[in-house]
Amino acid sequence: MKLSGNTILVTGGGSGIGEQLAHRFHDLGNTVIIAGRRQEALDKAAAGRERIHTMTLDVESAQAIEDFAARLIAEHPELNVVINNAGIMRYENAEARRDLKDAEETITTNLLGPIRLTNALVDQLSGRPDSVIVNVSSGLGFVPLVFTPTYSATKAAIHSYTVSLRELLRGKVEVIELAPPAVQTGLTPGQETREGYLPLADFIDEVMALFEKQPTPPEILVKSVGFLRDAEREGRFDAALQTLTDTVRKAREQAGH
Repeated sequence: MKLSGNTILVTGGGSGIGEQLAHRFHDLGNTVIIAGRRQEALDKAAAGRERIHTMTLDVESAQAIEDFAARLIAEHPELNVVINNAGIMRYENAEARRDLKDAEETITTNLLGPIRLTNALVDQLSGRPDSVIVNVSSGLGFVPLVFTPTYSATKAAIHSYTVSLRELLRGKVEVIELAPPAVQTGLTPGQETREGYLPLADFIDEVMALFEKQPTPPEILVKSVGFLRDAEREGRFDAALQTLTDTVRKAREQAGH
């Protein structure tokens, strides 16, 4: 991936990992468009950065994504990089019959959203030089967190989808997967300061160092995500699943959940 001179879209760019990626790529000399639901958050993330532009996007609506893509291409015809970062994570009790609203919204945002946006922009990207798609998955796509079964399933699906897309677009668009571990962000309540989670600044430092490698790795994997990413290959999947489950169950019990 070329690190400067790009026009980059970052979804979910108003906070957390998306905001920090937008800032780092902006600092490298790229034009960045950040997209999200809340204009206030986007404005705050873009403040003082003349090459960061904002656009609202509702990833839950198929038509809204199509309309957004048309506006995006019209306003930024040099667009050549898309970072599919927007996502939600909700705890679910799947042990008994329940309202599936959270599960359905998670699938729509985390899986259908990137698929629909990629579909709307793939012709644009295929026609541009140095084009790249970065799909943000998760270490939980490789070892699931049982308390967030739908989130984990969507991230496993994004991994599989990215593998297919990489082969289909080989020679036309570079396709990269970014799989974070547990990072201190606002993804779930209290996560920004949760002990044992990787500080956001440290995570971004490590991620950008990996992006700087030539050639860019097809999977951007910080060191700490190896516990999950490599568990099955190293024959310790069951142990990793149990450790993850026990650790999160204990933390939730201490928090009164």
